[in-house]
Amino acid sequence: MEWTLMTILGPILFAIVLLWAIANNRSSRAEKRRTEEATRQRRKEEEAAQAE
Repeated sequence: MEWTLMTILGPILFAIVLLWAIANNRSSRAEKRRTEEATRQRRKEEEAAQAE
């Protein structure tokens, strides 16, 4: 009984957790744009600091 329960519920629970993680891990386009802009700005600052 326990083995059957684990065999059936295990993959179902795993699929639920996996789908939840995928759904909550997506970032919006605006977030990506902000991140890319911040990265570009940071690199410019570092290059300017090295040039001094």
